[in-house]
Amino acid sequence: MTPIVWVIIATVILPLTYFVWSWATLDRKGALAVRGNLARGFNTGGRDAGQQAPMLLGISKRLTPGSYESKLDHWLSLAGRPASMPLEKLIVAKPLLALAGAVVGILLISNSPTSTNIAAGLFATAFLYFVPDLLVYNTAVKRQEAIERELPNTLDQMLISVEAGLGFESAMARVASYGGGPLAQELTRTLQDIQVGRPRQEAYEALAARSSVQDLKGFVRAVVQADKYGIGIAKVLRAQAKDARVKRRQRAEEKAMKLPVKVLFPLIFFIFPVLFIVLLGPAAIKIIEAFSHT
Repeated sequence: MTPIVWVIIATVILPLTYFVWSWATLDRKGALAVRGNLARGFNTGGRDAGQQAPMLLGISKRLTPGSYESKLDHWLSLAGRPASMPLEKLIVAKPLLALAGAVVGILLISNSPTSTNIAAGLFATAFLYFVPDLLVYNTAVKRQEAIERELPNTLDQMLISVEAGLGFESAMARVASYGGGPLAQELTRTLQDIQVGRPRQEAYEALAARSSVQDLKGFVRAVVQADKYGIGIAKVLRAQAKDARVKRRQRAEEKAMKLPVKVLFPLIFFIFPVLFIVLLGPAAIKIIEAFSHT
């Protein structure tokens, strides 16, 4: 084998060896004791969080940097923390998927140690490792876009409710109860935080932290300032609703202006060639036949 093949095999075998070594040297007695205490309902708050986790989760946490785990947790917060993709499941799934990609790469290299197979093995390992990240990021982006679309209508409904005589939190509860999108879910969670005793300002700031929509963040800042300085909430809602409608119209106009540029490349590379073939193809065939006879 060439030195490049040995380097590729070493990059796969060494992490796998570390993974097996971490599993073999794990404190099984401590993990069993923690599981027993949890089964009896004891509070093990002084224990390390990694010892409370299952064995595979503890090993995966060792292999995952803390900053990267925080980034995944932030993306999950933006995605609404779907039940099918908890943080622990992602942390465990990423090394396993990368290991599967590494095994596929080793099989390809062992059959034919070419540069193409080496690149395919590395690509499969890296791609499978980052597949959960792509899924979470895509879910988060779609959810934030849905929140951005729902915000103007939600503010209008809250304004109508406040002007009808309801309080701000009652208006939020009414809009959340009649809504079914992600923004209604976030408003419901904010109301639940307030009901369990969390200060209003912290609950509103947590609502802004769980979203990347700048319009929602601006709305939360306006509500916090109105609550702090005693400004009428109806005036704040009226101004915020008007501003949200204007921004929604501006976003629609911006997308409409970008549409001709986006259509240009498919038109040039896919539609025009087919059109030229259909229109000029028969004429070209006749010209070729005429010149071939002469």
